[in-house]
Amino acid sequence: MLSIKKYAAIDIGSNAVRLLISNIIEQKDKPVQFKKNSLVRVPIRLGADVFIKKKISKDNTQRMLDTMLAFKMLMKTHKVVKYKACATSAMRESENGRKIVDLIYEHSGISIDIIDGEEEAAIIAATDLNKFIDDSKTYLYVDVGGGSTEFTIIDHGQQKASRSFKIGTVRLLNDMVQNETWQDLQIWISKHTMGYDKIDVIGSGGNINKIFKISGKAIGKPLSFFYMTSYYNTLQRYSYEERITELNLNQDRADVIIPAMRIYLTAMKWSGAKNIYVPKIGLADGIIKSIYYDTVSSNTQ
Repeated sequence: MLSIKKYAAIDIGSNAVRLLISNIIEQKDKPVQFKKNSLVRVPIRLGADVFIKKKISKDNTQRMLDTMLAFKMLMKTHKVVKYKACATSAMRESENGRKIVDLIYEHSGISIDIIDGEEEAAIIAATDLNKFIDDSKTYLYVDVGGGSTEFTIIDHGQQKASRSFKIGTVRLLNDMVQNETWQDLQIWISKHTMGYDKIDVIGSGGNINKIFKISGKAIGKPLSFFYMTSYYNTLQRYSYEERITELNLNQDRADVIIPAMRIYLTAMKWSGAKNIYVPKIGLADGIIKSIYYDTVSSNTQ
């Protein structure tokens, strides 16, 4: 017996808003499959408002309303049966975040959960990382966002520690990360990695996905610290405009890719990792799985 349903995840980040629609494929006596059907990304960059002015502007409020109405229509035409919308760093720090969540619900019927950094890290860590990792190894999982970055230690397939730090690409672009925050991160990474002989980094987020694609590496092969450092230096030799025209980066990627690389390289340096693996998973994937497993749990009770 084959069952295919569509679930959707809405990830409202500090840099972009995403709608992921996935097929949930169930077969008797076989593990469930999660297959990406559609991904739509809108670069609203809420963090540029919030981290500087503490609130989301009228213009971006309207863009959010328009985007959510569009997402609602897309979910309807795809015949999505369940969805979950989560807002992260920018929305939780915005003075008018709750008001905008209410406004979106009033206009579109879409209900949004504003989640804290620890819940965000937990959702991301609950993705099917076991498909991508070697159970005999130790990893530092780094998910870079616009407003925050989530760090998780995974040893022999088990999550050992996880924490969210207010270090993100949009914050760095606006020079809004204090030295103390970097120091706290260094202490955390050092504390949680010192007992391991060898660590690899797993990176997720739109920027590392783009870097991996540009590298031409085969799926499953890592990027080396040498490659990451070399490409980081290359990017810095180009102006913002040149990164768009000559390196073929989208305008909303051409600026944030440099601070993103800084975060990944810093994590590799402080953990002593020589390689970074890029499995192309993130918060939206975790949301899809949380919907499914919550549904399964409620049906068995």
